[in-house]
Amino acid sequence: MTEAAALRPADALTDPAALIADMGRRARVAAARLAETPTADKAKALVEAAKAIRAQGAAILAANAEDVARAQANGLTAAMIDRLKLDPARLEGVAAGLEAVAGLPDPVGQTIDEARRPNGLLLQRIRVPLGVIGIIYESRPNVTADAGALSLMSGNACILRGGSEATASNRAIHAALLAGIRAAGLPEDAIQLIPTTDRAAVGAMLRAQGLIDIIVPRGGKSLVARVQDEARVPVLAHLDGIVHLYIDGAADAAKAVPLAVNAKMRRTGVCGATETLLIDRAYGAPAAIVAALIDAGCEVRGDTAARAFDPRVMTAADSDWDTEYLDSIVAVAVVDGVEGAMAHIARHSSHHTDAIVTEDQAVADRFLRSVDSAIVMHNASTQFADGGEFGLGAEIGISTGRLHARGPVALEGLTTYKWLVRGEGQLRP
Repeated sequence: MTEAAALRPADALTDPAALIADMGRRARVAAARLAETPTADKAKALVEAAKAIRAQGAAILAANAEDVARAQANGLTAAMIDRLKLDPARLEGVAAGLEAVAGLPDPVGQTIDEARRPNGLLLQRIRVPLGVIGIIYESRPNVTADAGALSLMSGNACILRGGSEATASNRAIHAALLAGIRAAGLPEDAIQLIPTTDRAAVGAMLRAQGLIDIIVPRGGKSLVARVQDEARVPVLAHLDGIVHLYIDGAADAAKAVPLAVNAKMRRTGVCGATETLLIDRAYGAPAAIVAALIDAGCEVRGDTAARAFDPRVMTAADSDWDTEYLDSIVAVAVVDGVEGAMAHIARHSSHHTDAIVTEDQAVADRFLRSVDSAIVMHNASTQFADGGEFGLGAEIGISTGRLHARGPVALEGLTTYKWLVRGEGQLRP
């Protein structure tokens, strides 16, 4: 038991509401200190945490193996197990991600803009931390490291509630984060992991006004829907990742086939995986794309026109156009040009990520300008919808909302701003 846990009141160890209240109060104290912590100290904590991840790698992988075995016994899907599983390469990616975040520019204290008023007042907007962030997530143990690192580097304290399927992995990674925090002399309450799998703890987080400043859910549709429905604090989230890849009539076949396969099949369980493939009726080689997907192990469900491309294509139901499979399944529809593609996307979009493959720059510009999604791409795999790939070091999630932050949310997205007004004795007439 840590010193912090030993000092908690007895009911905070058994009652979820009391537990969250206690953790929230501790987090607020830590957040106040982090808001004034020098960049070098925050970076040191993450670098030392990365060292601990590597030093404790065998123990972390052993803990993860326990989680994977339990998930398999409980019948979790292959996509969920893929999200859960760590291997040496993925674990090294976790450690490298901590170092990458440590090397990013610190947003806290940055001047967003400033202006001198005619009366001589100097007005500045500067970035400040949000405060205490609650992160609720499923399956992926790397989120423990990513969320902790981004929160700390942006001057925020965080309370983490990982999924029960990753309990051992999350605890092992959290222990490494605490080792880094202690090495830098920062408060351990800066990154707290809820020690219970009781679902009531989630409800307590959602009602923790005044203790938690924002909730970030990362998980399946049912989790995010519950959070958005019950939360009494602001929520930063996306509900679905219904991602479209449109193959325009002017697409280069040498690009279109590998892009379609990579966008769907590289990792089917990530939110940037393509779920619907749209093919222009004018495109010259649609059968090659469909065949490549099927040969890669993907089940293809198509409309009437798409089924003519390959006898192995199954009939798509109406629900397929609104489904995030997170599996080796893709829906294929034939559309009439970019206008038809954008009309389909407008009807079925979750406003996450959509992409076009074309050599016609005017058509690409039309698509990029008009599609209303957090991420819109041209001639690139939708699997690049990731904060690390955007140069953000990591991401705490991808927001499809319109307020505060949109797309991959990293350091800047975890700050707000305040106004500084500097005067020389001015009086308002």
